[in-house]
Amino acid sequence: MRYFRHGVYWFVVGLGLTSLAAAARPRAGSATARVERYLRSIRNQPPLLSAFFRRMPKGGDLHNHLTGAIYAETYIHWAAAAGDCVRLADMTAVRPPCGPMDPPIRNALRQSGLYTAILHAWSMLGWNPARESGHDHFFATFDKYSLAHAHHFGDMIAQVAQRAARERLEYLELMDTLDGSVASHLGMQAGWTGNLAQMRRRLMRAGISHAVAAAQARLNRGEVVWQRDLGCGTPQARPGCGVTVRFLYQVIRALPPQAVYAQFLTGFLLARRDARVVGINLVAPEDGYVALHDFHLQMQMLDYLHHRYPQVKIALHAGELNTRLVRPRNLRFHIRQSIELGHASRIGHGVDIMHESHPFQLLREMRRRNVLVEICLTSNWSILGIAGRNHPLPIYLRYHVPVALATDDEGVSRSDMTRQYVRAEREFQLSYATLKQMTRDSLEHAFLPGASLWRAPEDFHPVAACAAGVLGARHPAPACARYLAASPKARLEWKLERRLRRFEARF
Repeated sequence: MRYFRHGVYWFVVGLGLTSLAAAARPRAGSATARVERYLRSIRNQPPLLSAFFRRMPKGGDLHNHLTGAIYAETYIHWAAAAGDCVRLADMTAVRPPCGPMDPPIRNALRQSGLYTAILHAWSMLGWNPARESGHDHFFATFDKYSLAHAHHFGDMIAQVAQRAARERLEYLELMDTLDGSVASHLGMQAGWTGNLAQMRRRLMRAGISHAVAAAQARLNRGEVVWQRDLGCGTPQARPGCGVTVRFLYQVIRALPPQAVYAQFLTGFLLARRDARVVGINLVAPEDGYVALHDFHLQMQMLDYLHHRYPQVKIALHAGELNTRLVRPRNLRFHIRQSIELGHASRIGHGVDIMHESHPFQLLREMRRRNVLVEICLTSNWSILGIAGRNHPLPIYLRYHVPVALATDDEGVSRSDMTRQYVRAEREFQLSYATLKQMTRDSLEHAFLPGASLWRAPEDFHPVAACAAGVLGARHPAPACARYLAASPKARLEWKLERRLRRFEARF
C-alpha cells in the first residue's frame, strides 16, 4: 500500500507480526511447537507445503460464491448435455437452435481448440493481461456460463461440499440469490419512492413472501439432489455429507434501488424463516457505476432493515478496490460505512483499508467490534493485482483484527482452500500458531446459531463447561456434552479441535 514504502513498510509490519507471534508462541515441546518446527523446515519447498496444508484441518470457508465455485470443465459437460450452443463472438452459452456462429457446445468435447477457448473464457485459465485486465476477464465469466448452471443448483452444492471435505473443511457458507429473479421483478413492479418504511410496506403488499417461498422451494429441491448425489444417509455416503452447509442470500448491488431493496427484504425475511439461510451479503463489482453511485443508499437500506430484523447476520463485500479502478474519494469510506451503517460483522476482501479515512482508527474499531475480514488472496491477485507486500493481511494481523482465509470463486480462479494457505505462508511466512488461529476464527465468526466454545473473542480457551479434560475429545465431560448439544457452533468448533489434535499428533 502506498502509505508504507519499501523497507519502512516491512519494518512496521514486521514489528506487528513479531508481536503477534510472541503473543501466540506455543509452549516449547507442545504439539503446536512441533508442527511449527516442521513448517519452518519446509517453508521453501512448495510441494511439501502443499501436502502439509492439504492435510491440515481448515475450519470453514465463509466467502464462497456457489456459481463461481464450479470449474468450467463441469459447466461445459452440463451445457453439452443440455444441447446448449456457444456464441463464438464472445464464448457465451446460449440456447438452441445452434448455427455456424453459435455451434453446439457438445462439439467442444471432440474439438480441442473449441474446448480450450471455452475454458479460457469461462475461467482465469489462459488469461492474458496484455489483452484484458484480470478484473474485466474475471467478472465477464459469470454471464458467459450462466446458462450452464440454470438447472444444477443441487449438483453444484454436492460438488462444492465434496471438494470441501477433501480440503479438510468442516463448514461452508455459500452465497446465492436463492429466489432467482422473483424479488427483483417484484421490486421493479413496485417502483421506487425513496421512503424505506413505505417501500417495505409496499413490497409486503405486493407479495414479497412469494420470493421467500420461491427461495425455500429451491433450497428444498437442491437439498434433495445434493444429498442424493453424495449418497447421504446410506452406507455409501461420501465425505461431503459430513460438511455443514449453510447459505447467505446474496443481493446484486448493480441493480436499481427498488430491485436491491426487494432483494434485501427477501434476504432478511428468508434468514428469519429458514435456518439454512444464516445471513445476507451484497455482491457484484464494487467499482461499477450503480454500485458506487448507490453505495450510501444501499447502506441506509441495510441500516433500516437491520433495526427491523436485528437478529439477521450481515456480511458485506467492501474494499475490493484499488487506485486503478476508482477515484481516490471512492476508497475512503466503503469499509467504514459497511460496518457502521451497514452493520456488517464480516467484511469480504477489505483490500483498500489503508486508503480509508483514518485507517488506523478504523482498524482499532474493527478489533473492538470483533469484525472479521475474509481474506481472498488468489482473487485479490487476479482481479486487483494485489499480493505480497501490497496486501494488507499483515496489517490486519498487526492490529489484531480477526481474519480467515477464503476461496471466493475457486472454480473461476482455478484454486482451492489449500492454495490459499500455501499462498499465505509463502507470501507472509506466517507461523503455524497464526494459521491455526485463522482456522479457528473461520468457525468462531461463522453465522451458525449457538454460543461459542471459547470464553471470549480471540481468547481460545474453552468456556468453563468444557475446560476440564482434553479439548476436542471424542467423549467430552457431561457438562461439556450438554453445552455442545445446545450449540451448533460450539459442536463444530469442538470437532475442529479434535481434528487439529489428530493432525498435530503426526509430527
